[in-house]
Amino acid sequence: MQLSVLYRLPLAVARAVLAALRGRLCALCWSLAPLSRPLSLPLPGWRLVSALSPVPPTGPRRERDDDDDASLMPISVNYHFTRQCNYKCGFCFHTAKTSFVLPLEEAKKGLAMLKEAGMEKINFSGGEPFLQDRGEFVGKLVQFCKQDLKLPSVSIVSNGSLIREWWFKKYGEYLDILAISCDSFDENVNILIGRGQGRKNHVENLHKLRQWCREYAVAFKINSVINRFNVEEDMNEQIKALNPVRWKVFQCLLIEGENSGEDALREAERFVISDAEFEQFLDRHKDVSCLVPESNQKMRDSYLILDEYMRFLNCRNGRKEPSKSILDVGVEAAIKFSGFDEKMFLKRGGKYVWSKADMKLDW
Repeated sequence: MQLSVLYRLPLAVARAVLAALRGRLCALCWSLAPLSRPLSLPLPGWRLVSALSPVPPTGPRRERDDDDDASLMPISVNYHFTRQCNYKCGFCFHTAKTSFVLPLEEAKKGLAMLKEAGMEKINFSGGEPFLQDRGEFVGKLVQFCKQDLKLPSVSIVSNGSLIREWWFKKYGEYLDILAISCDSFDENVNILIGRGQGRKNHVENLHKLRQWCREYAVAFKINSVINRFNVEEDMNEQIKALNPVRWKVFQCLLIEGENSGEDALREAERFVISDAEFEQFLDRHKDVSCLVPESNQKMRDSYLILDEYMRFLNCRNGRKEPSKSILDVGVEAAIKFSGFDEKMFLKRGGKYVWSKADMKLDW
C-alpha cells in the first residue's frame, strides 16, 4: 500500500490497515502527524469509510475543568467494539453507523493501555458482540483481559441470540458476568420492540442461557429498557425465578444522531416514557432485591464509553461526541473529553462486587 493512500486515512483506521498487512509497521504509523482528511481513493474490498462511516473528528468541546479531568481514571470501561447487530431494536442508542472493528492485536493494545491507566472492569458491548467471528473475537478479548491483564472483572452485554454452549466451554472461565438484554417476557412485545428471533423465542433462549451460566460458573445479569411498549408490564415473577445477580432497568434514552434526529438510524421518540411512568414501573418492582434502576439523568454522563475506534464518547450535549482515539493520544489525553461524571457513576452504584471470585452465589 502506498503512503499517499495512508495520508488520506484517519490515523486509527490507517493503523488498523497497517496492522492487518504487517503488525510491525504500526510503529511507523505512530510517527506520522495526526491526519484528518477522509479517504478519497478507494481500496479494493475496503468498506470502512462511507456515508455511514464518518471520519473521526478531532474531539468535542471541553465540558470540564482541567483540575477535574486530571483525576479521572478509567476504572470501569464499556468497549463497544462493533456497531453491527442482528436485531433492530427501535430505541437502540448505539446503532450500526459503521462496520469497522479493530484488528484483535490493536484492540488488545488499547485494553493494555487502559489497564495501565487504572481500569479494573471491562464490559464488552455493541452492536452484538457475538456477531464478530461467531463469538471468537470477543472470547479472545475476554481471555486476554482475565488471563493476561488479570482484570478483576470482565463482562459482556449481549442479546443472547448467537451464544452457543461451546463458547462457555472454551471461554466461560474467563468471564465474570454475562448480561442479557430482555425488555419483555411477552414474545409479541419483544417482536414489536425489534428483538424478534424468527422461529426462536427470546424468553426461552433467556432461560437456556441462565442455565448455562449456572453450569459454567458465570454470573448472570439482565438488562431491560423500559419504554412505551413494556412500561405497564409486571415482571416480578419472571425476574425472581431467573434470579440474576443484577437487574439493570434503564429508562428509554434519546441520543441525537443515534436514535433521534435527521442523521439517526432509529426513530425512538415513540418509545419514550416520562419520568413519572418510569418511577411507577420501579415502584411496581420495588420488592425485587436485585433491581438497579437507571433514569435518563443517571445514564447520560455516568458511563465511560469507548467506541469501535477506541474513542471516548461524550454524551453531555445529548449526542455522542468522540474524543481522539486512545491509540493515537493515550488514555490520559483522550479521557479529558469523555464527559464522564464520576460522582454520578458512584451514585448509581457503578462500583459494586463485580468479580465472580468475590460473589457468594449458588451456581
